[in-house]
Amino acid sequence: MAAHEAEQRVRLPALRAGWLTQTFVHWSYPPEAVRALVPEPLVVDEYEGAAWVGLTPFVMAGLRPPGVPAALPGLPAFAETNLRTYVRHPDGRDGLWFLSLEVACPLMLAARGIGAPYHPGTLEVARKGDTVAYSGRRGTGRASYRLVVRPGRPIERPTERDVWLTSRWRAYTRRLGLLWETPVEHEPWPLAAATAEVLEETLTATAGLPAPSGAPVVHFSEGIRHVRLGVSRPCAPTAAAS
Repeated sequence: MAAHEAEQRVRLPALRAGWLTQTFVHWSYPPEAVRALVPEPLVVDEYEGAAWVGLTPFVMAGLRPPGVPAALPGLPAFAETNLRTYVRHPDGRDGLWFLSLEVACPLMLAARGIGAPYHPGTLEVARKGDTVAYSGRRGTGRASYRLVVRPGRPIERPTERDVWLTSRWRAYTRRLGLLWETPVEHEPWPLAAATAEVLEETLTATAGLPAPSGAPVVHFSEGIRHVRLGVSRPCAPTAAAS
């Protein structure tokens, strides 16, 4: 089960950053609709018999490589949005599988080296009164989104589903026939309930998913400021992968 707090320490981070002004929009899907998009040996992780796909726009702030002290400023803040689902490795550990990553900072494209599906584009995040507006358009193709959310009351005691949808401590990618794992450590998300007042997107269709059905589950967070991304490393081969 996904945990509210980090499962491991990242003692030697490859990157440090803050993830701010983050919204989580989740739709449930039949597992078979998602399974074809997840490579072996990973399997789709399910909650109450459903697979879940999340659209998560946010602001990346203070990105710093190794050796840059936390007291010094990092790169200027930029917007990023990921479309993701949840998976489990044969060893039992759960994590994220990214269906796409939209980013306004070209430097992040270096992560394509381990298979992270980054796409450069034009992204914006703006506060408008009591709402937060996100928009983005991929540099090539028609993938785009527009989202306006109204944050509600803070969630003092997250439910099991709240934690399951928002708290994962590793991401899996695939490159050159290898499955890669990137660990992450940060403080627990301060979550609030939220309502999506505007939601238009073509990212799910571009990823090969059917149109979402039903109202999404929406959370908002002002963010976390102490993210430590570990060094990506190939996963050990498994019998299922051979």
